[in-house]
Amino acid sequence: MRFLHPERDQGLELSLEDVFLVPQYFDGISRLEVDLCPVDYPGSSNPLVSANMNAVTGKRMAETVSRHGGLGILPQDMEVATVRRIVDHIKSCDPRYDTPLTVFPDAPLRDVLGIIRKRSHDLVIVVDHDQSPIGVLTHADLRDHDQYTPASAIMSTGLIRLEAGISNRDAYLHLHEARVKAAPVVDPNGKLLGVLTRDQTVRLEMLQPSLNTSGNLMVGAAIGINDRANEQARALLDAGVDVLVLDTAHGHQRRMIESIQRVRSLLGPEQLLVAGNVCTPEGTEALIEAGADVVKVNVGPGAMCTTRMQTGVGRPTFTTVQKCAEVAKKRGRHIWADGGVRHPRDVALYLAAGASRVMIGTWLAGTYESPGDIYEDSHSKLYKENYGMASARAVRERTIHLDPFEQAKKSFFGEGISSSRIFLRPGFESVGSIFVEIITGLQSSLTYSGAHDLPMFAEKALVGVQTRGGYAEGTPHGKEWK
Repeated sequence: MRFLHPERDQGLELSLEDVFLVPQYFDGISRLEVDLCPVDYPGSSNPLVSANMNAVTGKRMAETVSRHGGLGILPQDMEVATVRRIVDHIKSCDPRYDTPLTVFPDAPLRDVLGIIRKRSHDLVIVVDHDQSPIGVLTHADLRDHDQYTPASAIMSTGLIRLEAGISNRDAYLHLHEARVKAAPVVDPNGKLLGVLTRDQTVRLEMLQPSLNTSGNLMVGAAIGINDRANEQARALLDAGVDVLVLDTAHGHQRRMIESIQRVRSLLGPEQLLVAGNVCTPEGTEALIEAGADVVKVNVGPGAMCTTRMQTGVGRPTFTTVQKCAEVAKKRGRHIWADGGVRHPRDVALYLAAGASRVMIGTWLAGTYESPGDIYEDSHSKLYKENYGMASARAVRERTIHLDPFEQAKKSFFGEGISSSRIFLRPGFESVGSIFVEIITGLQSSLTYSGAHDLPMFAEKALVGVQTRGGYAEGTPHGKEWK
């Protein structure tokens, strides 16, 4: 990338809100022809990563993100046995069809209510003991019934079935004609394979799944920089994890470097290893020298992070990514921009600054696919609880194996918000809808910058620096007119 006014701007410390992209000539025909595949390793069709936060990435999130072409990173606080169960599930999932929610005909309404909000398709399928669908339930079917009413008494029996392998176009038209949002997908023997929604048929035209060499959905997992790092790394690889992430808030330290060296010697040169976080070229250089293939950068910009307010430590996001990416590129390595993303523009700017992928946390916390239950506030608005990975709550969960006195000492060092309500945005309650919002914005960003792929984007991007008023001018403000 280059600055619009380099003589003035190159020495500034800039956040995402301080900068903008300047339009340039594009010699292509359509934004749909740009290539968003990341350059750090193969398998993914876009550069989006769901952050390894307890309230963001679990089984449903990692599966759905991978199905939409990104990569989910399971948090380090998970027990290895839990990660193994999640990975087994994800590897068995269909790359195209969403995982169905099922009950038997005699299941009470209470059981249906307990699972119907676990997926964005809003569909519980009633199956027989051969796993063939015999009815469906949506929220509309559940109103004004006793919680012990059996599913068979209120299910819709005139269900639409889609045959496995149906094209996206044909599936959409079939669902549209039947006036339904979603339908079960069955194999040639009539057994349930998954669920396909109208929205999903369109999304799958632009969001290809992230698949490893075996054709399975990809998933990553994080581990801490403790004495068990080697043991956990080996266990996670044996479980089938595709990407390992060594993670701590302050990555430019001796324990991180020693952990990278130990894990790298265990893994060998071929296995991809991500490590972080840092916010300086020196930190990036140190982690690469120790054996990291990818370095996670940024300290303190996350929505749930209080590090900068408590410690004064950190660095403005755009400059951090730009400077760290320059060092990584010289070494033939890559960086992931981690934290501070609130709008599609932020993803584009991070990639323009040289990141190979962008990690997203709180933005994805308010979706059906994130871990945890959905609650309703006094105005019937849906929300989920979110918390930072350095917060007192996360520290408490991470140190549960220590005695109470040691836990009490550790609790002094929380640097994050322990509880926050993240509301589900109407129309963007699913990861798929958010991904489409980001990807379509990113495709346009590349064409505006005259680029056909992400390396070309990082090379050609022309970046200007703006005032606070310049940023505000670009925000939607039509609703203010009377």
